[in-house]
Amino acid sequence: MADRSLEGMALPLEVRARLAELELELSEGDITQKGYEKKRSKLIGAYLPQPPTANGAAVVRCRRQHSEGAPRRMLQAGNIGVCDIRDAAVRERVASTAGNRPLFYFRFDVHTEAVQAALAKHKERKMAVPMPSKRRSLVVQTSMDAYTPPDTSSGSEDEGSVQGDSQGTPTSSQGSINMEHWISQAIHGSTTSTTSSSSTQSGGSGAAHRLADVMAQTHIENHSAPPDVTTYTSEHAVPVERPQGSTTSRTAPKYGNAELMETGDGVPVSSRVSAKIQQLVNTLKRPKRPPLREFFVDDFEELLEVQQPDPNQPKPEGAQMLAMRGEQLGVVTNWPPSLEAALQRWGTISPKAPCLTTMDTNGKPLYILTYGKLWTRSMKVAYNILHKLGTKQEPMVRPGDRVALVFPNNDPAASMVAFYGCLLAEVVPVPIEVPLTRKDAGSQQIGFLLGSCGVTVALTSDACHKGLPKSPTGEIPQFKGWPKLLWFVTESKHLSKPPRDWFPHIKDANNDTAYIEYKTCKDGSVLGVTVTRIALLTHCQALTQACGYTEAETIVNVLDFKKDVGLWHGILTSVMNMMHVISIPYSLMKVNPLSWIQKVCQYKAKVACVKSRDMHWALVAHRDQRDINLSSLRMLIVADGANPWSISSCDAFLNVFQSKGLRQEVICPCASSPEALTVAIRRPTDDSNQPPGRGVLSMHGLTYGVIRVDSEEKLSVLTVQDVGLVMPGAIMCSVKPDGIPQLCRTDEVGELCVCAVATGTSYYGLSGMTKNTFEVFPVTSSGAPVSEYPFVRTGLLGFVGPGGLVFAVGKMDGLMVVSGRRHNADDIVATALAVEPMKFVYRGRIAVFSVTVLHDERIVIVAEQRPDSTEEDSFQWMSRVLQAIDSIHQVGVYCLALVPANTLPKTPLGGIHLSETKQLFLEGSLHPCNVLMCPHTCVTNLPKPRQKQPEIGPASVMVGNLVSGKRIAQASGRDLGQIEDNDQARKFLFLSEVLQWRAQTTPDHVLYTLLNCRGTIANSLTCVQLHKRAEKIAVMLMERGHLQDGDHVALVYPPGIDLIAAFYGCLYAGCVPITVRPPHPQNIATTLPTVKMIVEVSRSACLMTTQLICKLLRSREAAAAVDVRAWPPILDTDDLPKKRPAQIYKPSNPDTLAYLDFSVSTTGMLAGVKMSHAATSAFCRSIKLQCELYPSREVAICLDPYCGLGFVLWCLCSVYSGHQSILIPPAELETNPALWLLAVSQYKVRDTFCSYSVMELCTKGLGSQTESLKARGLDLSRVRTCVVVAEERPRIALTQSFSKLFKDLGLHPRAVSTSFGCRVNLAICLQGTSGPDPTTVYVDMRALRHDRVRLVERGSPHSLPLMESGKILPGVRIIIANPETKGPLGDSHLGEIWVHSAHNASGYFTIYGDESLQSDHFNSRLSFGDTQTVWARTGYLGFLRRTELTDANGERHDALYVVGALDEAMELRGMRYHPIDIETSVIRAHKSVTECAVFTWTNLLVVVVELDGSEQEALDLVPLVTNVVLEEHYLVVGVVVVVDIGVIPINSRGEKQRMHLRDGFLADQLDPIYVAYNM
Repeated sequence: MADRSLEGMALPLEVRARLAELELELSEGDITQKGYEKKRSKLIGAYLPQPPTANGAAVVRCRRQHSEGAPRRMLQAGNIGVCDIRDAAVRERVASTAGNRPLFYFRFDVHTEAVQAALAKHKERKMAVPMPSKRRSLVVQTSMDAYTPPDTSSGSEDEGSVQGDSQGTPTSSQGSINMEHWISQAIHGSTTSTTSSSSTQSGGSGAAHRLADVMAQTHIENHSAPPDVTTYTSEHAVPVERPQGSTTSRTAPKYGNAELMETGDGVPVSSRVSAKIQQLVNTLKRPKRPPLREFFVDDFEELLEVQQPDPNQPKPEGAQMLAMRGEQLGVVTNWPPSLEAALQRWGTISPKAPCLTTMDTNGKPLYILTYGKLWTRSMKVAYNILHKLGTKQEPMVRPGDRVALVFPNNDPAASMVAFYGCLLAEVVPVPIEVPLTRKDAGSQQIGFLLGSCGVTVALTSDACHKGLPKSPTGEIPQFKGWPKLLWFVTESKHLSKPPRDWFPHIKDANNDTAYIEYKTCKDGSVLGVTVTRIALLTHCQALTQACGYTEAETIVNVLDFKKDVGLWHGILTSVMNMMHVISIPYSLMKVNPLSWIQKVCQYKAKVACVKSRDMHWALVAHRDQRDINLSSLRMLIVADGANPWSISSCDAFLNVFQSKGLRQEVICPCASSPEALTVAIRRPTDDSNQPPGRGVLSMHGLTYGVIRVDSEEKLSVLTVQDVGLVMPGAIMCSVKPDGIPQLCRTDEVGELCVCAVATGTSYYGLSGMTKNTFEVFPVTSSGAPVSEYPFVRTGLLGFVGPGGLVFAVGKMDGLMVVSGRRHNADDIVATALAVEPMKFVYRGRIAVFSVTVLHDERIVIVAEQRPDSTEEDSFQWMSRVLQAIDSIHQVGVYCLALVPANTLPKTPLGGIHLSETKQLFLEGSLHPCNVLMCPHTCVTNLPKPRQKQPEIGPASVMVGNLVSGKRIAQASGRDLGQIEDNDQARKFLFLSEVLQWRAQTTPDHVLYTLLNCRGTIANSLTCVQLHKRAEKIAVMLMERGHLQDGDHVALVYPPGIDLIAAFYGCLYAGCVPITVRPPHPQNIATTLPTVKMIVEVSRSACLMTTQLICKLLRSREAAAAVDVRAWPPILDTDDLPKKRPAQIYKPSNPDTLAYLDFSVSTTGMLAGVKMSHAATSAFCRSIKLQCELYPSREVAICLDPYCGLGFVLWCLCSVYSGHQSILIPPAELETNPALWLLAVSQYKVRDTFCSYSVMELCTKGLGSQTESLKARGLDLSRVRTCVVVAEERPRIALTQSFSKLFKDLGLHPRAVSTSFGCRVNLAICLQGTSGPDPTTVYVDMRALRHDRVRLVERGSPHSLPLMESGKILPGVRIIIANPETKGPLGDSHLGEIWVHSAHNASGYFTIYGDESLQSDHFNSRLSFGDTQTVWARTGYLGFLRRTELTDANGERHDALYVVGALDEAMELRGMRYHPIDIETSVIRAHKSVTECAVFTWTNLLVVVVELDGSEQEALDLVPLVTNVVLEEHYLVVGVVVVVDIGVIPINSRGEKQRMHLRDGFLADQLDPIYVAYNM
């Protein structure tokens, strides 16, 4: 940036120009900061009053002052002083340096000023925005040059040598650090930490607001998670139960033992993460844009807000515009009747006249094509196309057929010959780019165009043909999406001479198609615009008249000669007027950007065709060129004049080159479009006093499509220049861009439409699109058509100003309509480039596009960052871009992504391929190195937060069994009393008695068979063996352990026979057993504390285990994890006494405690429940009846035997029912995944039980092996019930894929079902043998958020499949109650499942008896209705549905559907969300997301995803996750955390431990790959 300190100095013009160049060199990375300062001080040393400080400091001060950005005067035509020349040249900084000069975007100094001023405004109210955190390896990789692929198209410029601006802007970076430091200080400092357990449940944003308010007063209360159910808070950690060698082979996360911070409730707050989240909460508290008022109904009562027009928005007030008529197309007598006739004429009259000179990469003339050669060679090509392809009877190409022209950009001569050869042969040329690889960006779409045009032949040059990719056999492969082509080389030496009597048929121009020009649409699809012969000729005539072309003029052409302005002037109109074209290839421009100016001087050219970027490059490179003289130019055609930002290049170019003979009136911007050809062009005049037209328009007005000359608000303006007058012989008007083509008012921006002969006529083969574009009849406000002839839509947005001058303000393709306002991509690019561009964006390569999320367009900006930029730089730049765009355009940016230099897909001429970039972004394959999402600020059309309705009073509700017109949701299993069965075991009240009875009556009946990983029997137990073993253990407990009856004993055994024997040994001794999963030998640090905690919490007087585990508990590793001296006495049961007990203990009362069941719930709470002898026996009986279990049956069990139904099935049921249990420890499946299914097949088992983790392991591990399993004789056809034991909503996708996968092995789909149990009742539902099949319903997910159940058809939008959780067990009653009011609910409501049964647990076992919690969970009564029954609250939400099926007893069957845990449900925006639904959406969003968990923290939704892929893909997930949650759940994600596989903790049942994950995240223990804080 130029310095303010030089403003007052009288520096000579050349010094200022040299300074400007130095600035550019620095910005482009051509010199280092040090070199820049050295040269600069040398330049201005003589003019500076000597400062007291050293050079560097002066520079710093200058730069500082400059960045403050003082307001600047507007540029008007003709008043640009020297001072502005410097600035204009400097700030022109855009695309690039002498290397690869791809995309060019324009900006202009006034705009830079505006942006700087806008940012200065923002600085005053600076917010600390949390910076995303990145794993070290990721930071290293992104900043490494190695991560930037080599720039294929650039020269060897020294990119790496650029030193970062050592003076930087330290203030802002310190700002964010200090903020963070301050927050964490404040959090640590709050010694009077009042814990509030309600923050996660409190509906609405109460907690966040409180937090933020308190933050403001620097005294921070600590809002955190609800306390542990066990209310266990000793000094020890609260670890989580982890799978130990269980089927989920995941590496344990590093935070298994999250130390309790000094907050008293287990949620660590003193961490970087929570500080950042706090920053985010504060940032989000800033007032948003005003919310929108009205709502529209989204096919249900889900209300999305719709944009209401702003009452103060500017509206067009002008009169209706009149169609503008161009001058008459003058008929000149000697104009040829067709272009071929012109070629014939010049080829025969002046064969020696030069037609086209091509250049090599050194700028030397390579070849001069004369009109004679062009004529003879074109004839030769025409003859060969028609007669030498195919056979005489079946020629391949006939007149009217389409032929592809594939010529490189450096060979215009061959292309021109081929083009005219096609015209002479009356075939239709389709010029396209050379496909470089088989999957070039956009190449596939070109292939589709060729296919739809029926192209079978491609003409190409020798060199190009050799360069095309070849297969090993030397054939050119078929490119992706391309038709099969015959490649035909058009070099003369390969062609046969036409016979003397052959002559092409030259007709007058008619309505046949002359050529097809390809056009790339906004979505990347490629269309072919057909141009007829008469349109071609008329267009050449109109251009000749408008530009005043005369014979033998010389014209320099830098543009692509295959299409657009380059084709029309450099190939077509030039031949009509026998002009000489000097063609400058793109490759030469890359090496020498001044080449076109040198050629203008060398050939004294009258006309040059360029784009703004070519002028910009010349500015960058013109350095010390002494001998430049541009006085010969009478017309400099600026092809992209329709881009409003081209004005800056024009102004700057004029300023620098005016001294070299360039006149102002020579610069002629033109507007063109593929459909309408040349739309308007500024005419060259001789009158230098008449300045061109300028307009300084309010950008705010333009977003509403209204033209307002700039008001007081100087920041957001767009300065536009005219693109001249309407073309000769054409009529132009502007119509409203959408809806019916109604004429605009004079002060309104619309789409320009043209009615002329010289336009395209159709999109080839697309009649519908053609009608909408080429056959438009504009109407007046009264509905009368403007003309009887159709108009063509140009795709340009603009208006006709005073004096008939046409102004273009953008393209329809670049239009983004956000909340009803129109923004142009080019304008956004210009603003982004004006934000410290020199330091940051690599060669000005920025792509801007919109994506549709939640019924509105959202702006996405993708920029390439320089290889040497730091994390801090990127984040600074991103925040400033957001602020600048917000200030200038008043629109939010949804996503800002930075990618490494040179990685965006390129167009053939090196620009950014926009649609391909957008595609990569949407697919998640862009691989950005930085991402900033701002959904909170952008998305203003979310549904209205739900207001909870007050409940209806009981009196008006209860009428018999109806609740407000609906059946009360209650159901029950079969009545135990009425079932006739010869259940011998019923005679005994206690399991210990049942075992003794079986040992006497059937001593040798095998009860248990344990399999090892090879599927062979490792161990088995008969009734008498179990009885004798239990007796010995009882003796040991009494004699060695000195235990009394009622003492608690912890059983720490691997899954197996020992555990069962130890359990019954405890019962025989009158002790209370607690089964505990042993620590994992490879992972003692995280698993042992859980064991220790259960032993302590359960108050175990002694610990029984095997010799091996005994050693493990006392090992050095164990001592590092826990205090091993604090273990109770440890008994090793491998060495048992030989004697029997004097007597076997018999409890005095069936309600005494039989055992304790400890488990970690899904919410991460460790809870122990008490099971009495009566409940245990009732439980076993209920299962026996449901599953019809008898001594003759065999049941295969692949479950963890430590808690819940898994323990009951493993240890208790066989003794009660007498059936044989085949025990398969889940850990064995890791070595042999087929073990379980092979056992089921081998033992011809009818009933089997497993966990989700086992099912997942089989699905993933055996998916590809079903054939080989079948060959091994695996047969599952005998399985009646395969039950998944779980405490959660059935995982329907997993059960269905399991059923499908093993269907071929005989598994009946109806056999697979789930069960449901929880802490208060270990099994409520279990699919029996005789009940109806499990049912699946589809419910409306949005109704579910409002706690209502609405059934919908399968496949309808927002439908969620739910599977019944098995049949209700005998003796179990269920009712659905409102968790808040405790009233009964109707069956169309979602509520808490309450259960009443003989096998309910009798309460929690805790250190301090928390009576209120106890009575609430185990002894609840309804607030009205049946207020007598005592219910246990499951803590799960669900609903009941009466199905059409009938039970065994002929009643209609009631199905229970479990939706999710109440503790885990998240209250967001007043609605209830279940984490699993959001997680399912997120997992579907991208193939590399393997697992996901969500939770809330201070009302922000945090999404943690596990990435299966390279760390480079981590940032791709952030936008995708944010999009999918917005689209499907109407929620804004606050934080996205990307972690490694296996970080999300899972308990033994395969359930995610979300609360535990949350603690780990807040304590900064996840080691995430990337954390994105969405703004």
